[in-house]
Amino acid sequence: MVCASVLLKTHTSSKGKTLMKKIALIAAVALALPLASFAQSAADAAKPPLKERAKDTAKKATQKVVPKRVIKKVEEAKPISEETDVVLTPEDLAVAQRVLTGTIKCELGASVKIDASEKKQGFFILTHGATKYFMHPVNSRTGAIRLEDPRAEAMWLQLGNKSMLMSQKQGLRLADECQATEQAMMAEDMKKNPPKSLFEGADAPKK
Repeated sequence: MVCASVLLKTHTSSKGKTLMKKIALIAAVALALPLASFAQSAADAAKPPLKERAKDTAKKATQKVVPKRVIKKVEEAKPISEETDVVLTPEDLAVAQRVLTGTIKCELGASVKIDASEKKQGFFILTHGATKYFMHPVNSRTGAIRLEDPRAEAMWLQLGNKSMLMSQKQGLRLADECQATEQAMMAEDMKKNPPKSLFEGADAPKK
């Protein structure tokens, strides 16, 4: 009887300890859950709104990636190289003396600036927008003054009453109806005194 009583007390004591451990564990979990929830809420409150975070991410991406058009403008604005293997003849140098320089206004509010090269006699730096061309005279059978940039495949054609910038690569005019002061005066004179047609008077009756 004594042994049974001792065993019963020992069994009951073990159950009590196990029960107490379970109760303590449940209490610890119950206390931890509100604390964890509070900590998460505090962390979420510290974060900026979702829209603000999206803006910051987009801003960082924009700062890292430079648009190609910006890179192109920076490259075009760099000083142009005046190194060339082209050798001008005395005839070319004579044509160069007739090239009109300075800022020349064109149609649609555009303009072209032509400066004589300080390094190469007879050569010119033509600026159109942010693009620069290094040009030299080319012999023309028509009598028009013609400048070319072989690397950029561009041509500047100067007539008596107007000039134009053309892209030989693209096959189009980059600037048209460009007139320096001298050309504007000639154009006005041509309006008042139109040149005679080659066929004018060809069919006139003979006397």
